[in-house]
Amino acid sequence: MFRILALLFIIVPIVEIYIIIQVGSAVGGWNAIALMILISIVGAWMVRREGLSLIGRIQSQLNQGSLPTKELVDGLLVAIAGALMLTPGFLTDAVGLLCLFPPTRAIIRTVLIARFAGRVQVASSGFGGFGPGGPGGPADAGFSGGFRGGFGGPGSGGPGSGGPGSGDIVDVGEATVVPDEDDGPIELGPSR
Repeated sequence: MFRILALLFIIVPIVEIYIIIQVGSAVGGWNAIALMILISIVGAWMVRREGLSLIGRIQSQLNQGSLPTKELVDGLLVAIAGALMLTPGFLTDAVGLLCLFPPTRAIIRTVLIARFAGRVQVASSGFGGFGPGGPGGPADAGFSGGFRGGFGGPGSGGPGSGGPGSGDIVDVGEATVVPDEDDGPIELGPSR
């Protein structure tokens, strides 16, 4: 992988410089620079438009309770397109446009999903209470790490945990803690 990245960082700039020189000799140096700036401006506008559209589709998928896999891959491709479009050069702009246009992006997305589908695992119960039962829900019961209960579950110190903060009322102005009904009030002196 390192060799591929090293070759890309060496070969791509050389090819970009060669293409810029060829375009500059065909249309003029200033025209080539103006064309690269124009492509970058149009590309940035397209990336913004596609990005906002993707955010809406991701939000819609999440509201329906489904995982937006295609939309997330599209988001990655649009982000890569944005980086490539802002990089000066015609080759990177061409590759960025391929990642940006929906028909070619769908082809690239299909190839990426097919290539990496076996390497990705989706966990049904998460770390620290982010599982099917929600934060602090039933998925937390089997967690074997040092952090138990997630947010609001047993032992977390949050509401409903039975520990500190479980229905206690804290009046910060007078530094008085009023616990649940079964305990008497605890007076703390004023803060110094």
